Amino acid sequence: MKTIKITLSDEILISMKETPENFSREIKMAAAAKFYEMGKLSSGRAAELAGISRISFLQSLSMYKVPIFSMTETELKQDLNNP
Repeated sequence: MKTIKITLSDEILISMKETPENFSREIKMAAAAKFYEMGKLSSGRAAELAGISRISFLQSLSMYKVPIFSMTETELKQDLNNP
């Protein structure tokens, strides 16, 4: 497992009213949601990054305004028409 260090000013934590531990959890979830939205991570890997279960991750996506499914209407119709 790798460790990534992020340096930020105390003012950031104060502005967000967060402890370093809560900020760490929040930033991992935000990154996981964005990478999932961009198609860079599957929901399982994104959940792993966030440190939560896949189901919890999928349930949390609405807080980040990230849809669980990203199919277009045309793709959905094609998928439904496949036997």
